[in-house]
Amino acid sequence: MLGAAIVVILGAAPGFSQQGLAQQAGAPSIPPGLDEQVVKFDGTELDVLTYRPRQCTPSSLLLVFHGLQRNADGYREAARKAADRNCMIIVAPLFDKERFPSWAYQRGGIVRDGAVRAQRTWTVNFVPDVADWARRATGLDDYYLIGHSAGGQFLSRVAAFAPTQAKGIVIANPSSHVMPSLDVKAPYGLGSAYPRSEATAALRRYLAQPVTILLGGEDDDEDAQDLSKTNEATQQGATRLERGQNAYRAGQKAAQERGWTFNWRMAEVPGVGHSARRMFSSPEAEAALGK
Repeated sequence: MLGAAIVVILGAAPGFSQQGLAQQAGAPSIPPGLDEQVVKFDGTELDVLTYRPRQCTPSSLLLVFHGLQRNADGYREAARKAADRNCMIIVAPLFDKERFPSWAYQRGGIVRDGAVRAQRTWTVNFVPDVADWARRATGLDDYYLIGHSAGGQFLSRVAAFAPTQAKGIVIANPSSHVMPSLDVKAPYGLGSAYPRSEATAALRRYLAQPVTILLGGEDDDEDAQDLSKTNEATQQGATRLERGQNAYRAGQKAAQERGWTFNWRMAEVPGVGHSARRMFSSPEAEAALGK
């Protein structure tokens, strides 16, 4: 493991200067090139893989979320072209299968065995913590989130259930989404996840998130390997492409009916199926990353 270190991260005070904090003695750092660190977040250690371009001065962070195979290194590599082109630092946490099986990773840790878990235990809560660690380590404020396949499923739950300061949340080719509905139970909707007094506000916040549903134009195989076949997922559509289209249209309709802000976008990458590398390096992904 490259440059392994254990770093204990404490919460930052509201309104802190990230640049000033990163310059303090003992602050974490992300060196140029490839690196890997073991970072402790509220008592839980995660491997965090990073990549910092050498040929430019980075301007923002790109948090990358891996797929079903838990290959954070492969996803870091898949995102390097975008990072080099846009001068972004990659931060790719690893959620191992032993501690984070599908209910805890793909579906965000919101529900286990049909019961909504305590909000403080949701896996999605790691994302703002990882972002804060990366901001401390670099002095950069702006960050974007991108995930593909299982990582896209996870980021759909992040967008719905974990308030972040991300400039963009790119959800690429997931097998399932969080539908923008209080009638569909979590983790496939927002139903039952919040007390009644908080549920409407949570839905409104979800629809206002800077989400891009990024779909492969050829990710349309009903028998695709690893396509989720749960009843809740198949109700969203027959294929990943169809499910993404339906989720976007449902969000658009929900916002219009209520007169709420709707900040989602949908983009299709023509000629691409279920490929993280091709999705991440596409012009559509670049546009979603604000570049």
